[in-house]
Amino acid sequence: MNTATITQQVLQMAYHAWNQYQPIRAQRSRLKNFTYGRQWGDLTQLPDGQYVTEEQLAQITGRKPLTHNLIRQLVKSIIGRYRQIRSELPAIDPDLQPYYSINRLDELDCRSLEEFLISGCAIQRIVAENRFGRQGVWVDNVSPERFFANRLTDPRGWDVEIIGQIHDMSLSEVMMRFAHGDRRTAAAIASIYSTQAHAHPTTSQFFNAPDGRCRVIEVWTLESATTIDNTTPTEPQLRMGTQWRVRYIAPDGQLLDTTLSPYPHGSHPYTIKLYPLTDGEIHPFVEDIIDQQKYINRLITVIDHVMATSAKGALLFPINQKASDMTWEQIGERWSVTGAIIPYNPRPGEPAPQQIITPNTDLGAYRLLDLEMKLFDNISGVGDALLGRNVSPTTGQNLYEAQVRNATISLLDIIETFNAFVDERNEKMIRSNVILQ
Repeated sequence: MNTATITQQVLQMAYHAWNQYQPIRAQRSRLKNFTYGRQWGDLTQLPDGQYVTEEQLAQITGRKPLTHNLIRQLVKSIIGRYRQIRSELPAIDPDLQPYYSINRLDELDCRSLEEFLISGCAIQRIVAENRFGRQGVWVDNVSPERFFANRLTDPRGWDVEIIGQIHDMSLSEVMMRFAHGDRRTAAAIASIYSTQAHAHPTTSQFFNAPDGRCRVIEVWTLESATTIDNTTPTEPQLRMGTQWRVRYIAPDGQLLDTTLSPYPHGSHPYTIKLYPLTDGEIHPFVEDIIDQQKYINRLITVIDHVMATSAKGALLFPINQKASDMTWEQIGERWSVTGAIIPYNPRPGEPAPQQIITPNTDLGAYRLLDLEMKLFDNISGVGDALLGRNVSPTTGQNLYEAQVRNATISLLDIIETFNAFVDERNEKMIRSNVILQ
């Protein structure tokens, strides 16, 4: 089988893996919207069968959709707690310090944890290359929006067979990376992207880059390999094994570059952790509290609507007592001003103008809101101590720290899972075996 045919097959395998991750990308988009305050975008069906967003439905029914974003504060609190735990640990291993320094890994890992809480995906790419005029091992967070792999069922990620991501580069960067200084190769790359970069027949995000950019698809595959063992005392023996190969492919299927794994660890450059990966399913932390967040938003919207539509402060003004030199509009304007004087013609035996105030009714909404707030805390597992609220001034430091530790127990699984991800990443950095300069 020739190289072009194999490359096309690998591209189709990568595209299939990309499509398998579409539900994860869709779920992540929804959970990210909720985390950052865009919480009225879920679709709902009207009686006539038409689908509208929950925001549109609220507006149709005369309500102003309000958002009380508790998820964002919750995520920030967990990241803050993670930073605090990190700061209390002993000094970092001297062997890791150079890698942490050049990559600013303390900050990078916090952003990766934020992604992990939102989408259940922590993905980093560890490569050895020259950046900013410096040779080293470089770590980058990889967005699940650009990542693909075969369907994983092993929480350790040991069943990876194909893995990669999509890149958007300038044409000059593509030629710099893959022409290797050869003019003919550079011209061939320029020709590929002059006709193919934005002309793929599908509209899939997998193939098409934004205007002015060139799509490069990085695909790592685990392939069988045959080696000759000359260590036996008799004749050489053939041994079967596996090896990782990377291909960089243009959207039209043309091979830009390929090589076996150049790293001493012999594997692909990705470290991944999907949570919890039960039967291959991902259920992020944020997913658990979406329903409570939505119900809280609905309740505060109902309360606001009731307050806005309840009769309050209505002025009963007898028509025959209105001063002749004032209009009803002027009376209304003066009534709305504190301390204003409204002249009227008193009539013996007739009531004077009076204001009618009807008390608002909350239909139990306040009690339901309080209940939902408590449910939100209980389901998330993050209590008042971890959020730093409702702490009595008389609470001693030791007692408060004990409350924080107890509150952290419910988060221990997700934090330790992320720590395992960091440990695997650190091991891969070390095993890249590149001398930092």
